[in-house]
Amino acid sequence: MSYCKEEGKDKIVFLTPEDLQKPSTVTFPAEDEPPGLMLPNGEINWECPCLGGMATGPCGVEFREAFSCFHYSTTEPKGSDCFDSFKAMQDCMSNYPTLYGNDEKPGEEEEEEATKNESDESAPKDSSSEVKSKT
Repeated sequence: MSYCKEEGKDKIVFLTPEDLQKPSTVTFPAEDEPPGLMLPNGEINWECPCLGGMATGPCGVEFREAFSCFHYSTTEPKGSDCFDSFKAMQDCMSNYPTLYGNDEKPGEEEEEEATKNESDESAPKDSSSEVKSKT
């Protein structure tokens, strides 16, 4: 014999083996599809996992300003009026190289490349092609 008892906020249901053999009639409410990048009202969903936490990091304010500017931009090419916002975001991100994946300081890449080019120019040229033509 099946029966149900309540203890505080909990409801405990005891079923007989015959009750368990019947198909369940329990229905769950349909889940709403989670919003993506854009909310139904057209606003940006800053909590979307697709943003990877960029909107809440140490440069979150700068990211949101740049992203909003680009998204709502009507200029051609799109976002060409957002240079200052993206520059501010880039400047902020350069202050957190380990978090945003750039371990080099601004200008280091050019210095390393210039040093490499100078060492290549001062190195002796390979004369193997000259040796082959003489023999």
